[in-house]
Amino acid sequence: MGAILLLESRAEELRALLSTKASGLAYCLPDDGEDAVARCDIWLGEPDRAVSLLTAGHRPAWLQSTWAGFKPLLAADLPQDYRLSRAVGVFGQPIAQYILAHLLAHEQRLFALQAQQQRQEWDRHLSGLLTGKTLLIVGAGDIGGEVAAMLRSFGVTLHGIVNTPRALPGFARVSGIDALAHDVAQADYVVNLLPDTPKTQNLYNADLFACMKSSTVFINVGRGSSVVDDDLVAALRAGKLARAVLDVFRQEPLPPEHPFWLTPQLTLTPHIAGPMVPALMADLFLDNLQRYSQGVALRGEVDFSREY
Repeated sequence: MGAILLLESRAEELRALLSTKASGLAYCLPDDGEDAVARCDIWLGEPDRAVSLLTAGHRPAWLQSTWAGFKPLLAADLPQDYRLSRAVGVFGQPIAQYILAHLLAHEQRLFALQAQQQRQEWDRHLSGLLTGKTLLIVGAGDIGGEVAAMLRSFGVTLHGIVNTPRALPGFARVSGIDALAHDVAQADYVVNLLPDTPKTQNLYNADLFACMKSSTVFINVGRGSSVVDDDLVAALRAGKLARAVLDVFRQEPLPPEHPFWLTPQLTLTPHIAGPMVPALMADLFLDNLQRYSQGVALRGEVDFSREY
């Protein structure tokens, strides 16, 4: 086995963790030069950093992505003659905690209470509870399952949308994407976890927002391309939604002139919901490294013929 090429902004953290957990492995960085890169048959890192090396003619035997997605690697001019695995079991917990924080902030009226304090008002308007609320997870895959596991103890009724409808632990109902308009109409919270594919682009448009209750909260931690920006702004300004929380956008950073900045009842965060946790990533990589050495299927192994 050759050296492992680290294509990560947090490469030094990963190298330190991997060296502690498994001795005897050799690592290199792109800055070590083309000869060093050529000796690396295993790559670990971010897909967008791998693109330039693939374009230059370098090939791994196996690339372990540190992203849940891998869209940059699907470009028509890039090779697909190597094994690829995406990050699974790495982002679920941070994303679940991010979603839970915003659910509780809404139910406990934290924004309203903060405004009351600034106005020096004493208004004992009672807060709500998550218990008994219906939450729809659109894209109930690996990450959606971890989100559901965290929320079950709060008494939330969970509905899910997946490509292939099937029973999933903790979900009262799981439907296909064709049931989305029906299911959002029954949800108190709609959480988007879908990847960026042609089928998911512009999914959340004026027609779909019109199906939601005016008390619904929409949270997007999937991809910005799923939302028609102007339609969401219009829905919030017209009071057709109670609130929206966005962590992903069509253009990042969000331009200063974008209407989202001044839209009422809209919370923006700068793509921070699902940070890569180096310790979890190191564990996944070492588990897959053993599988790779044994010639068996990898966790999160990608079929290039599918979009996700």
